[in-house]
Amino acid sequence: MFSKPILLRFESRDGQFRLTVDPTDEFPALLPQILDNLPEGVDSRTLTLSNKPHAGEDRLLSSLKGVAIERVGLKHGDKLYIKYKELPQVNGHSVAPVATPLQPHNFSNRLNGLPIAPAEDLPITPLPQLHSTATIKNPWEVVRQSPLDDRLDSKDGKIARPRDLKMCKHGSKGMCDYCMPLEPFSPKYLEQKKIKHLSFHTHLRKINSATNKPELKSSYMPPLSEPYYRVKRDCPSGHPQWPEGICTKCQPSAITLQPQPYRMVDHVEFASPGIIDSFLNFWRKGGAQRVGYLYGHYEEYVEVPLGIKAVVEAIYEPPQIDEIDGCTLSVWEGEKEIDGVANLCGLQKLGVIFTDLIDAGAGDGTVVCKRHADSYYLSSLEVTFSARLQAQFPKATKWSDTGRFGSDFVTCVVSGDEDGGIAISCFQVSNSAVEMVRADLIEPSADPTVMLVRNTDEEDGSESRTRYIPEVFYRRINEYGASVQENAKPSFPVEYLFVTLTHGFPKDTTAIFNASEFPIENREIIGEAQELRSVAKKLGVSSGKIEGEKGVRSVADFHLLCFIHGMGILGKEEESLLCHVARTHDIAAGFQLLNTSGWATLLAILQESGERPPKRPSPASLAEEGRGYLQDREQLAKRFKATSLR
Repeated sequence: MFSKPILLRFESRDGQFRLTVDPTDEFPALLPQILDNLPEGVDSRTLTLSNKPHAGEDRLLSSLKGVAIERVGLKHGDKLYIKYKELPQVNGHSVAPVATPLQPHNFSNRLNGLPIAPAEDLPITPLPQLHSTATIKNPWEVVRQSPLDDRLDSKDGKIARPRDLKMCKHGSKGMCDYCMPLEPFSPKYLEQKKIKHLSFHTHLRKINSATNKPELKSSYMPPLSEPYYRVKRDCPSGHPQWPEGICTKCQPSAITLQPQPYRMVDHVEFASPGIIDSFLNFWRKGGAQRVGYLYGHYEEYVEVPLGIKAVVEAIYEPPQIDEIDGCTLSVWEGEKEIDGVANLCGLQKLGVIFTDLIDAGAGDGTVVCKRHADSYYLSSLEVTFSARLQAQFPKATKWSDTGRFGSDFVTCVVSGDEDGGIAISCFQVSNSAVEMVRADLIEPSADPTVMLVRNTDEEDGSESRTRYIPEVFYRRINEYGASVQENAKPSFPVEYLFVTLTHGFPKDTTAIFNASEFPIENREIIGEAQELRSVAKKLGVSSGKIEGEKGVRSVADFHLLCFIHGMGILGKEEESLLCHVARTHDIAAGFQLLNTSGWATLLAILQESGERPPKRPSPASLAEEGRGYLQDREQLAKRFKATSLR
């Protein structure tokens, strides 16, 4: 949509100027125009924008990448204040500094008047910084939530109660303390229903009622704020950047870990038991563990006040190296393509699932129970793995000052239960755990029940230049029943870093992909491969066409859709129509697909290289098979004769 240009005013220590900008432009795009109005010798890396001349919200211009002008609420005629530093002078000339990603300016070490960049010291497998930490002005106006979140925001969430025949003394239209609706975060109701964690929207109602009180007529403040355990960049104190300098304003505060009282997703529902059964077939046939990504959609979960459930419709198994005691994920080059196919089917990536199964050796199908109350439920390595995935899928919400809060990404583990059966457990890593992994504060331990706090020193004994480790504490109940605070260094229990979810299957199966018989991808190691003959057999191409309703049901297979997409035969509109047929099972749309040119090309290719009807055997071939059968029978008789039963 076309946006009308606006005029912004800028003021620096050298004067004022105006710029006509497009509200949809990003802030870094204004750098050339700003430099044209500033004197020569300005270090462009130090350009800082602020909403006030003093004690305002200073933001480095380069850190606002991806942030549009209209996103922060700027309007026509608004003024911004510019701060900057000049380039160092060498022999009367300005010299551009040598910058590194860790320290773009303000080096304290110099040689011959030139700054010396410190040695680059990056953590092992750093977590990518995908999002800016800048706050958004009026996020409730610019942030787009999911339709489900908007629908839950519109509900009051109060729990209706019937009239108490013993305590209520009023009429049928009256109300008292014994029958008035309860708040969704009522402790009495949660204890009665055995709900351990609040839902996200219930937690939001609870803290919003304490943060914003309309009766005080104060300005509205976003009630949610993500934890931040890293050193803040561009400290207003003016000292050199970390690691050359640090102060109380930019260093993170001490961390006190507590179990997270809420969860972003309350329930995981598998649309069909066959989804889990086909996923377990890899372990049954090969004995190795397996990892897969969950695809589906989110719905309202009515069993919990203002709850959310993740409905799993398919499991995609990416390239991996499977072993008896774990898995190693390989590079998944086609991830975006698979996500695109899921998007055409109205699905999205919900989480990850992996197996941890060991046969008990009894011969009755029982497995070893490794995860229980006396051992662990989620190991420290798995917590770190889940935290990295959740950081890649943040939840957009208008109730946070940064426009995002937490993640709806879930983790499911298939392991043995106490009865020797195969059971599913679902978890989510807490927001504090995600930030601690992002800040490189913790690392997995050889003991799966504890998480290690990193040291400030590297392996060679030198001080780390990439991480600042604040004090970390956690609270526990001691042997006397008192709540005490313990130092988390060098390790602390891993239970502080995740929350549990419920899971189950629907009473009436309404799975979208109800014809999942096509071979699953990346299973060549156990003799299952996706080939053209498999597609031909699935679609019934022996007669050259798909027959009515049977043909429509045959394409309702997510693995088949992904394989057809990889062939590159269908166009975008034809592939969209194919996914529509697979999702809705619409017979009319199925016959419309049969009349497209791309589908005709696919059938022609399958007729040439796919499944073919067996040829009628000739008399000569029957005689040849008979002679071969007699020879095999004679050899078998000789081998049996040479065998002794004694």
